[in-house]
Amino acid sequence: MEARVLSTWRESPAAVKTVLVGIFVNRLSGFLNIFLVLYLAAQGYSPDAAAFGLGAYGAGAMIGVLIGGSLAARFGTRATTVIGMGGSSVLIASLLYLPSYPLLLTAVALVGLTGQMFRPASATLLSQLTPDDRQVMVFAMSRFAVNLGAMAAPILGFGLYNLMHQQYGLLFWGEALIAMAFAVAAFYTLPGREEQVPDDPANDRGGYREVLRDRRYLAYLVSTLVHTAVYGQYLSTLPLDVKAAGIDLIWYTAAVSLNGFLVIAFELLATKVTQSWPARVTIGLGFGLMGAGIAVYALPMSAAVIIIGTLIWSIGEIVGGPAMFAHPAVISPLRLRAYYLGSFHFVFGLGGTIGPVLGGWLLVRLGHGVWIPLAAVSLLATLVVIAVVRPPARDEETTAATPAADRPERNPSPA
Repeated sequence: MEARVLSTWRESPAAVKTVLVGIFVNRLSGFLNIFLVLYLAAQGYSPDAAAFGLGAYGAGAMIGVLIGGSLAARFGTRATTVIGMGGSSVLIASLLYLPSYPLLLTAVALVGLTGQMFRPASATLLSQLTPDDRQVMVFAMSRFAVNLGAMAAPILGFGLYNLMHQQYGLLFWGEALIAMAFAVAAFYTLPGREEQVPDDPANDRGGYREVLRDRRYLAYLVSTLVHTAVYGQYLSTLPLDVKAAGIDLIWYTAAVSLNGFLVIAFELLATKVTQSWPARVTIGLGFGLMGAGIAVYALPMSAAVIIIGTLIWSIGEIVGGPAMFAHPAVISPLRLRAYYLGSFHFVFGLGGTIGPVLGGWLLVRLGHGVWIPLAAVSLLATLVVIAVVRPPARDEETTAATPAADRPERNPSPA
């Protein structure tokens, strides 16, 4: 039966529903990375010091997803979520009381680390408790939760900031209490490790080293890194190029708003159709449309170019995004699933971090011509991902050749 949004939600276990709600709440309460620079500046630190604090948060977040994947494999989603969200709660509240910049910087990095441990752990649980034919849909639902929360977070954060007469106490304490509430909910509702992964000594061997020996998946990660780095240009290089061209920034703002609206409004609906397509087609199409949208930006800059280019790659995000996030879970052996997902989320975050830096460096040297090499590397990533993405082995010959410890164990689809 074709997996639909409401039926997937209704027939999912309580743990899956808890995680999906938790993803939304976690992103909705993510005020820190939005207001961190402003908070540090208000404490009297220089703009450089404030920006460096944001960099420390990003670095901690990237390390956190790797640690989260490892902890999820060893101890399960529940323990990883409780440790991550509980630790994040305490650290966020402490930011209001730390007396020196080094202590603040350390705490900010640890907030990023603990707060992001939840991502691979939650993705692992979603995958393990969802049948094969609903993997893409459940990851589309998680992306919807992320995007909806991210859209509302600045508004809610700004409201809390003004509710306390433009002070940060309620803002940070609010985020800390929400994180702690989710840690408590996870402790009582999520399954323990033994309910997710059968107890097998092989589960604790290999880890990320074994993931890196999967050359096909390694090529997929490199392609994802390039794709994500190119994707991030709309937040950094595009507004700078629009400004340099003398075009009113209202058109850039409209394009960004268009992307957010399209993804939130149509991604789940589109996934009802695209989930049945081969992953190679959906991911390749998503990557290809991203490159095509970037190539449109290389035309003489105008309002039409900004809107059309953004529309093209937004369609690519809608088509390919859910399958791109689901692919590591679909192809990975059960005992390594948390490591596959942890490595994917690490690469995704790394691309978002280095992309704006590289894009800015190219913009300084190439000016408006920056979009040509970006489109070229996006095309290369598309060709690679089409070559390496394959459906998971399900036929008897492959299953017989696969060690029992490596065979995916899934719940049957609900009748």
